Amino acid sequence: MDPKELTKTAVKAIEEKKGENIKIIDIRKVSVLADYFIIADGTNASQVQAMADNVEETLAKAGCPCRQIEGYRTANWILMDYGDIIVHVFSKEDRLFYDLERIWRDGIMIDRPENL
Repeated sequence: MDPKELTKTAVKAIEEKKGENIKIIDIRKVSVLADYFIIADGTNASQVQAMADNVEETLAKAGCPCRQIEGYRTANWILMDYGDIIVHVFSKEDRLFYDLERIWRDGIMIDRPENL
C-alpha cells in the first residue's frame, strides 16, 4: 500500500476509537526511518490500547501487517512500526513528556490526512 494511503487508513482507524490531537509528520526529508509519523493520544490505557488494536486490525485487513509493536502492555506509549509509517499512540501525560512534535520539528507537520 502507498505510504500516503497507509497513513490515511491508520488515521481513520485512530479516529474511529476517538483518538485525540492526531498529528502527521512527514519525515521523508529528515530521516530514513519512515516516511510518516502518526502521533495521537487517548484519555486512558484502555482507549490507547483500543486505538492500537484498531490500527493493527485495519491495516492487517488492508494487507499491511505490523512489523513490530512496543509498549502495548503499559499503554503509556505504544509504538507500531509499519515500515513506511510509524504510529505513536500515547497517554496524554506521556505525549507531553516525550514531545515528539518538538523532537521532529524539522519534519513537515500535517494536521489533516487529506493534506498529504
